[in-house]
Amino acid sequence: MDKGFFKAGNPRTLLAAFLYFDVSFMVWVLLGPLGIAISRDLHLNAGQKGFLVAIPVLAGALFRVAAGALVDHFGPRRIAISLQLLVIAGLAATWLIAPHSYPGLFPVALILGVAGASFAVALPLASGWYPPHYQGTALGIAGAGNSGTALAALFAPGLAVLYGWVNVLGLATLPLAAVLAAFLFLAKEPPRRPSAGFVAWLPVLRKPDCWALMFFYGVTFGGFVGLASFLTIYFNDQYGLSPAVAGSCTALVVFAGSFVRPLGGALADRVGGGRALCVLYGLAAAIFALIGCGLPTIWLAFPAFFAGMLALGLGNGAVFQIVPTRFPHQVGILTGLVGMSGGVGGFYLASSLGAARQATGSYGPGFLAFAGIALLALLCVSVCHRRWKAATPSQAAGMEEIPASI
Repeated sequence: MDKGFFKAGNPRTLLAAFLYFDVSFMVWVLLGPLGIAISRDLHLNAGQKGFLVAIPVLAGALFRVAAGALVDHFGPRRIAISLQLLVIAGLAATWLIAPHSYPGLFPVALILGVAGASFAVALPLASGWYPPHYQGTALGIAGAGNSGTALAALFAPGLAVLYGWVNVLGLATLPLAAVLAAFLFLAKEPPRRPSAGFVAWLPVLRKPDCWALMFFYGVTFGGFVGLASFLTIYFNDQYGLSPAVAGSCTALVVFAGSFVRPLGGALADRVGGGRALCVLYGLAAAIFALIGCGLPTIWLAFPAFFAGMLALGLGNGAVFQIVPTRFPHQVGILTGLVGMSGGVGGFYLASSLGAARQATGSYGPGFLAFAGIALLALLCVSVCHRRWKAATPSQAAGMEEIPASI
């Protein structure tokens, strides 16, 4: 990492953004690691399990749009505090009510979706303190908070066995409250913050660049969070692993995808987001096609998922290297919109895997369909990269712009 990075911004606020993002993502995907215990308690089929764990992902995607606009208007620090208080209150109420029915879990899923909106808050908080040539690195570090999904997979299944899944939802309020206290002490509103608000949505949505970024992130982050939500259930069902072992395997895979995100941003700062994504989408398409064709043992499946998560995690950082350089005055809105597309992609993957299992008795068709989507993304990025290089040769080696004609 460039030594000048540590002097260029506000490390305390960057740390606060990471911590807030980390515990929020831990809570966001909590139903996935708890899915084994919940499904046994409520007797859910594969389709119901897939849909249930996908609801918070979709809710978080939708809430991100509003959160992104509110960030641009009120500031990321204020919005982060408000959302965190809302999630803590919602989980505490859920613990007291203790719902024990499939429909009764839908309001819980919506509360968890509010935690998922943290993406549109933490990244602008970090971005506003750093100059353009450090955006990829800063956003990669803040975005590495998606490692919280691994914490959920690592601890939630075992805690559910010991204390019950309802009590795990109550216990989740403890790290949320601790991080909120640290956030109040560490975080400062960034000096560079536009105040466009909701009125800026339509002009941004009229730009094809926005839709291109949304698609690219829908594949990388959608794949990441969809797998983070569903893999504990998948490892348990497909390979017969116990909940604790399935959660540990999921945690290792998710940690890999989380902590390479800063490397993806730094790589994109150096070689360009388009060039990096060409390679990463190709790898993802090949790996998930192999998984879709069937791997008979966990000893073959685990390395494949590990490699696939590495590709998706690097891709997350690469995509977001482009956002603040292409839309420097609408970072909050773009973060919300692009983050929303990532959540929609995660909802699709988690729900499609459950639906494929329910309809065909195999998860293979779901993984093969995702591999096809990654291949389509590769083709789109390849076209974009050629146009970027032809239109702006100086940007092809670093910060690139998405062509208006895509």
